[in-house]
Amino acid sequence: MKNSVIESIAIGSFDGMHTAHQRLAQEVDALVIIERNSGYLTDGYRRSFFTKIFCCFYHFDTIKDLSPFEFIEKLQKDFPLLKKIVVGYDFHFGKEKSGDTNTLIKLFKGKVAVIKEISFEDIPIHSRVIKSYLNKGNIKKVTQLLGREYIISGEVIRGQGLGKNALVPTLNMIPKGYQLPLHGVYATKTLIEDRWVNSITFLGNRITTDGNFAVETHIIDKNLEMTPAYISIKMIEFIRENKKFETLAELKAQIIKDIAKAN
Repeated sequence: MKNSVIESIAIGSFDGMHTAHQRLAQEVDALVIIERNSGYLTDGYRRSFFTKIFCCFYHFDTIKDLSPFEFIEKLQKDFPLLKKIVVGYDFHFGKEKSGDTNTLIKLFKGKVAVIKEISFEDIPIHSRVIKSYLNKGNIKKVTQLLGREYIISGEVIRGQGLGKNALVPTLNMIPKGYQLPLHGVYATKTLIEDRWVNSITFLGNRITTDGNFAVETHIIDKNLEMTPAYISIKMIEFIRENKKFETLAELKAQIIKDIAKAN
């Protein structure tokens, strides 16, 4: 889709593309996503994975000094057929957030739709609320508020070598640009060759061995013929917090229990 045919847009950071963001997306032809490159549930272009409509990106640094009037001018220049703007009730724009929904209604000549706060079981659906549940390891609530499982992706790297030899074989992944959940062990699904397979994932500092941070995934009941270069992991349920073990034998015994619980 070209900007020249877009008549309606929703504006926001769309951090995580959660259920409240999906409500805004239902109203428009395209999303105008304000990108900052950090601190997001799901950053950058990955947001476009969770919507079927066209996504346009404005980097915050390129618009942060625009007045509310200049920002509306930019929108009308970039979207010459623009007739409708949809925003959330707490939307602010312009330099130092000097504009709000009332400012938008005054400055924009077309229709402005302001979506009221959306809740789930009396919990307001905001990215900061979802992050708070991630920090607690409450994956069930994260899934409910997002409207989908939380996914992290990244490049597979070489690990310590302990897994295959002394514990269980794992894929070691580097996640970049994600808000990570509470350190510990999770029941997960891992995308291998276009198929989601059962897995168990540890993320946190390896306090029993080298102390380094790691994201390690063990594929349950499946032997991999080749190591993939890139994987995605769905967080299904929290199993336990990170814990130090006195020996590798104790750690392996716990991992076997974790796998059984994940199953």
